Amino acid sequence: MSFDIAELTRDGFLDGKLRVLQPRNGYRAATDPVFLAAAVQAKSGQTVLELGCGVGVASLCLGWRVQGLQLIGLELQANYADLARKNALKNQQTLRVIEGDLTALPREITDLAFDHVMFNPPYFGMGAFTAPANTGKQVAHLEETPLSDWLIVAFKRLKPRGLLTVIHLAERLPDVLRGLPSDAGGIQIRPLAPREGRAAKRVIVSARKGSASPAKLLAPFYIHDGVTHQNDGDDYSVQAKAILRDGVGFDVMSG
Repeated sequence: MSFDIAELTRDGFLDGKLRVLQPRNGYRAATDPVFLAAAVQAKSGQTVLELGCGVGVASLCLGWRVQGLQLIGLELQANYADLARKNALKNQQTLRVIEGDLTALPREITDLAFDHVMFNPPYFGMGAFTAPANTGKQVAHLEETPLSDWLIVAFKRLKPRGLLTVIHLAERLPDVLRGLPSDAGGIQIRPLAPREGRAAKRVIVSARKGSASPAKLLAPFYIHDGVTHQNDGDDYSVQAKAILRDGVGFDVMSG
């Protein structure tokens, strides 16, 4: 079943460069998928799979930044998958969205191998907080499929030397590292901190299939300027504005 037009909002990402339909009441993408897309070091002509693509924000942000990608999204919820297809069409991008469960991947995906796999999984385990009444929010926020399964499935779909990129809560970093297969190497951890002097609330982790390179803990990325919020407005840091408004990737920044 698709969303009725009255149930939707049209929201701008990348300072309005992308216009995206989202449910008014349901899972709504914010900054995490934009940061995720910025961390994927894809090149034109490569293949990218997004697990749990929702309405397509991460894939569309990546497709806007890097032209000529072959983008495929897997989405469990049919109404969100339908929105992702519509959003791709409205933004003149080619994103193939396949409905399915990552624990039983469709043949359209298992027959392929990818240069990149990315995902922004449900953050909270069952019982971590009160489950939302809205089904879309519940599926997006509550981890019914273990994080370890997400990581194993993602790595299986990578080509040799392919790269996995995932964003998660900082407190779940140990779970991410434990869940990575034994052939994961070149691990890079990028903490996303709200402000200077504040603990990171998110981490972006990347790992390369078949790499023997050592792990690297990158410098914290500060989302907002200053140690406290002092002025009206969003007070994003210059680097955060470059990502959230201009669609710049982390790879053009130092650290």
